[in-house]
Amino acid sequence: MVSLTLVCIWVVVASGIAMSSGRWHWPAAYGLIAVGIPLLGYVTYQNGPLIGLFVLAGGVSMLRWPVRFFGRWVLRQVRGRAE
Repeated sequence: MVSLTLVCIWVVVASGIAMSSGRWHWPAAYGLIAVGIPLLGYVTYQNGPLIGLFVLAGGVSMLRWPVRFFGRWVLRQVRGRAE
């Protein structure tokens, strides 16, 4: 139950950052990712893989731009090695 409470706090903080304006969105996104990855592991450990997948989907929906840029980077790496 503690892990789900921490996830709710993470979502509120991420929403607050998304609603604000400023040049610190990317550093804040890096901080959210750094906190979110261990939190995802904690949620999965405490509540099981199904709840962990739901939390992962929620995190990806909150941080969709870093995920898109990471996906593009991975595709560039794969295509570069294949040629």
